[in-house]
Amino acid sequence: MSMVILCVDMDAFFASVEQQANPALRDKPIAVTGAGERTVITTSSYEARAYGVRTGMTPYQARKLCPEIIFVTGDNKKYARTCRRLEDICRRFSPDVEIYSIDEVFLDVTGSHHLFGGPEKLGRQIKKIVREELGINCTVGIGSNVLMAKLASDLSKPDGLRFIHDETMAALLETLPVRKLWGIGGRTEEKLVAMNIRTCGELSRASVTVLTKEFGVLGERLQAMGRGDLDRPLELAARDPKSIGHSTTFPKDLWKLDDMKPQLLLLSEMVCRRARRHGYRGRRITLTVRYSNFKTFTRQTNVPFCTNDTSEIYLAALSILEDVDLQKGVRLLGVTLSSFEEAKQMTLFENEGKKEREALFKAVDSINDKFGGETITWASMASHEEGEGVISPAWRPSGVRESDL
Repeated sequence: MSMVILCVDMDAFFASVEQQANPALRDKPIAVTGAGERTVITTSSYEARAYGVRTGMTPYQARKLCPEIIFVTGDNKKYARTCRRLEDICRRFSPDVEIYSIDEVFLDVTGSHHLFGGPEKLGRQIKKIVREELGINCTVGIGSNVLMAKLASDLSKPDGLRFIHDETMAALLETLPVRKLWGIGGRTEEKLVAMNIRTCGELSRASVTVLTKEFGVLGERLQAMGRGDLDRPLELAARDPKSIGHSTTFPKDLWKLDDMKPQLLLLSEMVCRRARRHGYRGRRITLTVRYSNFKTFTRQTNVPFCTNDTSEIYLAALSILEDVDLQKGVRLLGVTLSSFEEAKQMTLFENEGKKEREALFKAVDSINDKFGGETITWASMASHEEGEGVISPAWRPSGVRESDL
């Protein structure tokens, strides 16, 4: 029996949530942006897309295309709440659910769709409940794997439902451009076109040897994707992370180290708070710096012992920053912790003198979890100017990738 996978993809998610929350925005061309002066559009409504407004544009560019456009500052907490409610809805139909992103969910309904009248009736029920309970629309794609479910969703947006059956899959893929397949981006498409491969049908018949020569180990997988095959199980449980990081884009470029220190401390605290919450301690600290001209670089250092102590991470990141000969104004800073060991795996020497600090962090984290982000904070962070809060693509509604918004 073939698997049955659903892709539930929210339509213009951020914009739809804003229109649902504010009736005055409904049926209007709107664009969701960050709070900073030099923000870009994160999502636009379908009314705005009709004018050519797209994600990544500046407000100035969008206004030229659509003079009537309404800009709305995004509310990440609102979107996170809606994502959690979407997850709850999906779990009514299957226990096997993967939250792929804040606006996209995969379900394996192979063993449960018969309880709801089959895959398509199940998909219609999800759409109906999402509309009734969340007040927004979603598109449901159905296929025998995540690749085909995602394709079915992409081909039927907005507010659509489509089932790509195995019997009709080959005919659909024969003339479908390769760029339509999930996971094939612009650079991969360019390489394929240079090899005279433009459609999925051509990709499926391409020589594995030739593809492997160009794409390495991915060559065989690309050929399989051309046939509609993708051996990718759903990620039903959160994987152990390889790193925990936060970055922020500043409202204005920062030039002085003293202005960067509070931001660096804030980022270090955000990273360590998540690490402590989920029991991770790391040895490697990575600093990311982006200049005003978007040139970006990273530097790394290792500390003697694995840690999730904010001050230790901050001092390590600061030592990196102090060694950097900054040539331009800094637009973005990021701090990442990696090379993990479980928090309980402390050495005897590392444990000496740290019990009091761990008790302190535990108490502070508990208060901040209960009453909100910075109820208790470091003195040097008390008057800092926050950078632009754009929700990370890696955010999830639970586990270590759930970050404070």
